[in-house]
Amino acid sequence: MTSNLLARVAPPLFVLIWATGFIVARIVAPHAEPLTFLLVRYVLAIAVLVVIVMLARVRWPRDARTWRNSLIAGILLHGFYLGGVFWAVKHGLPAGITALVAGLQPLVTGLLAMPLLGERVSPRRWFGIGLGFLGAVLVILPKLGVGAPPVALGVAVLAMLSITLGTIWQKRTAGALDMRVNAVIQYLGAAAVTAPVVLLTESGHMDLSWALLGGLAWAVFGLSIGAIGLLLYLIRHGAVTGVATLLYLVPPVAAVMAYLLFGETLSWVQIVGMACAALGVAIASRS
Repeated sequence: MTSNLLARVAPPLFVLIWATGFIVARIVAPHAEPLTFLLVRYVLAIAVLVVIVMLARVRWPRDARTWRNSLIAGILLHGFYLGGVFWAVKHGLPAGITALVAGLQPLVTGLLAMPLLGERVSPRRWFGIGLGFLGAVLVILPKLGVGAPPVALGVAVLAMLSITLGTIWQKRTAGALDMRVNAVIQYLGAAAVTAPVVLLTESGHMDLSWALLGGLAWAVFGLSIGAIGLLLYLIRHGAVTGVATLLYLVPPVAAVMAYLLFGETLSWVQIVGMACAALGVAIASRS
């Protein structure tokens, strides 16, 4: 695939694959404990990517600084973010509120991009970010439950801050490191912080049903390798604010998937929200 074509298809393909994460979470929830599922996903992704790296004969970094940078990125992008979201939902935070908190990421990224990366966010991009956030709120609004446990809400906020800082850290430190090698080291960092929590808080239950095995396979190959590979590509080749704004399209796409797969209803408020989110992303992402 040429670089020009990849640059065009990467954003919509990333959104489409990333949105399936919510579908996978719903499918596997009855069959496995959440952090146990994440840990197994990280370990399998590491195994697959190591084989890919070996077959491609890509060199591993030889300096401790590169390893440290990728480990920190993995802890922030995967370990703390995914672990925090799963923990918050498990401990009573409604999925709608969790998604709403995650939707704050582009706003926070826009605020931090200038002081940390020197990226100037134009008024047009701010307008697009605001419109996209409004659209995401409208999509999520009908699903917002009542009640938000303070601790779980705090963990969700920390998870959102974690992926925001992880995106910025990745932009600053990844340099020319091969993305396959980078992903392996990142998942090592994620597994390192997830494993102790699993040992302390979960029993390691997984029922190995076909639903779980299918969800796990897609989580490894589709999400951990496909979506994360596209995310690392987008971060390397674009402004982090523009990349973060793409996440506004995830709730609408996930809502359509849930409608098609599970028969969930789509209200007119959600349809208006989808249009706002798409328009906001289009405005914020214009060159």
